[in-house]
Amino acid sequence: MESKTRVNRHPVLSPLPDSWVKFTFNGREMVGRAGEMVSSAVFAGGEHVFGHHHKDGGAQGIFCANGQCSQCTLIINGLLLKSCIVPLEEGMAVRSVEGLPALDDLDAPLMNPPERVETDVLIIGAGPSGMAAAKELGASGLNVIIADDKDRLGGKLVLQTHKFFGSEEDCRAGVRGTRIAEILAEELQELSGIDIWMNSIVLAVFSDGTVGIRKPDGYMIVKPRQLLVAAGAREKSLPFPGCTLPGVYGAGAFQTLVNRDQIRCSERLFILGGGNVGLIGAYHALQAGMTVVGLAEAMEKCGGYKVHVDKIARMGVPIYTRHTVLAAHGQEELESVTIAAVDESFIPIPGTEINFKVDTLLVAVGLSSVNEFHSKALEFGIPSMLTGDSEEIAEASAAMFSGRICGRRIAFSLQGEPADIPAEWLEKAEVLKSPGGRIEEYRESSLKEGVFPVIHCFQEIPCNPCMTVCPKNLITTSGHAIMGLPEYSDGCIGCKKCVAICPGLAISLVDYRKNREFPVVTISWELGDWLLQKDQTVTVTQWEGIPVGTGTVVSLKNAVGFPSTMLLDIRVPEKIAGIVAGVRIQEAETTTPEEMIPELPIPDSAVVCRCERVTAGEIRKLLREGVRDMNELKTRSRAGFGACGGKTCKTLIPGIIKGEGIAMDRITDFTERPLFAETRLGVFCGKEEK
Repeated sequence: MESKTRVNRHPVLSPLPDSWVKFTFNGREMVGRAGEMVSSAVFAGGEHVFGHHHKDGGAQGIFCANGQCSQCTLIINGLLLKSCIVPLEEGMAVRSVEGLPALDDLDAPLMNPPERVETDVLIIGAGPSGMAAAKELGASGLNVIIADDKDRLGGKLVLQTHKFFGSEEDCRAGVRGTRIAEILAEELQELSGIDIWMNSIVLAVFSDGTVGIRKPDGYMIVKPRQLLVAAGAREKSLPFPGCTLPGVYGAGAFQTLVNRDQIRCSERLFILGGGNVGLIGAYHALQAGMTVVGLAEAMEKCGGYKVHVDKIARMGVPIYTRHTVLAAHGQEELESVTIAAVDESFIPIPGTEINFKVDTLLVAVGLSSVNEFHSKALEFGIPSMLTGDSEEIAEASAAMFSGRICGRRIAFSLQGEPADIPAEWLEKAEVLKSPGGRIEEYRESSLKEGVFPVIHCFQEIPCNPCMTVCPKNLITTSGHAIMGLPEYSDGCIGCKKCVAICPGLAISLVDYRKNREFPVVTISWELGDWLLQKDQTVTVTQWEGIPVGTGTVVSLKNAVGFPSTMLLDIRVPEKIAGIVAGVRIQEAETTTPEEMIPELPIPDSAVVCRCERVTAGEIRKLLREGVRDMNELKTRSRAGFGACGGKTCKTLIPGIIKGEGIAMDRITDFTERPLFAETRLGVFCGKEEK
């Protein structure tokens, strides 16, 4: 079914099944895919405003799409539920939460009392680290339960359409994240002793050594010998005027909508944050045919890999370093965003404001570990370990290796033996966590004949596919086997495998063999064959996105052996052949700022607690009155009282405290809630299904 709100063609993703069901939203009949999340179906139906907050009437919509916040809460078949983790079914009645909701009086079906089970290891989270740990534990003959609140294995891997960095041998570098998720799932299915619980929310760790889990068919009590928390991370936010407008999303929510559910959720977007998450989000938007009008990063340079920065710059995405977002504007939905330059103290500089007309702002300002279950387990004396992003924020390649090591540690521990972890494993684990090392100056190739690769990768990052794929071993490194910068030695046969496999699209191939004056340059292409035609004139750029001239499209063909990757051949003048690294797909006029700057609200109006709509001004007022106990602040302001349990605001309030000049050691922290997710009481006694 063709739709303007769906991604109807994608260069990497296969079309989703045409399994359509009918449902209603606020009485209006809609159609969505069976099994997709209700939030995605409503969004694809053109409804981006999910309701209005009872406190100030502010519009609310999707923010995290990961079950962490409560912005997407809807009344589904009479129950107040987070719509981003509820699969769509035929005939569902969905309605907005307008003010304080009046819920239906339901006759819930009787169910069996909670079942109690025991297992050697309970793994919370079926992402890359949890799956890698489960594989190691299953191979050791231990009984494992792996529980996850999503409908499929893979965690964030199912959102990653790009090829992975890291080591080809240890974490499948050069393979797309979506495919890695499938491979890991297939490997787990082959092992005995592993019980996989999907759509299952871990609610609490209890003092008697048990863990409460809400499954689709009821409530379970699990008593593990060992707990392993691999729950990943949740996205951080920033408080600024308009930050709660529908259209302001976490980058992970955007990837969920676009890459998992194939929903065209934006036409024009801006990105806040230049780490790998924000940079990759920009690339994913371009793959799905959206316009990325810019990316702002408060630091002097982006914190993500330079190859990611260069890749989107070559395609025409402006990058504004030393800038931040001042405000998002709109009535019911986002209409524009204002950014400004910042000084050395990250204070906005008056007079530097620029405004962009957009319908989406992706907030990618970092992640915080989901480690509450581990902390509670340690408090109760329950054996527990952390792995992946729950332990330390890093790339998914590092998470897989971390899970592997953690699984082996637990296996040896439960078998009463000292852990035998190879030294090279520990070394690789640290290398894969590297955020990126030194950046060398660009060295233009001096070669002017034959055929040869040009490597546009100048930062030390953990990545080696180009070295392992070359059939003649012509790409090597004089440094670390994974971290060292790749270097080419003479003898290329023009197979183009290094071009096709490079995760950073940072290798081109120059071929002088047929025409010395106008050689052919080959680059990797992951944006769809419908964008280019044979003999078309294109603007070509160097490695950092600066246009260097034009070229003529010779051919665009599938790269044999590299799924969803194409090789683009461009004929260019000899004088620029050695520096051509990409093709510009966004022209400057599509990313030009607006001339008018909207009037900016005062910063105190920025909402910090999304659930209870508590502003930064309200928090500052209480701090200035002398409040130093977060539980008192919670009682008086309601910050942290909301449905999400303080998962978003508790990471923002410390910044306000520091801004007031108050030392954190003078602050008494929040008392953690016993339950992780809001749950109706009937679930615990077997009276209700959800």
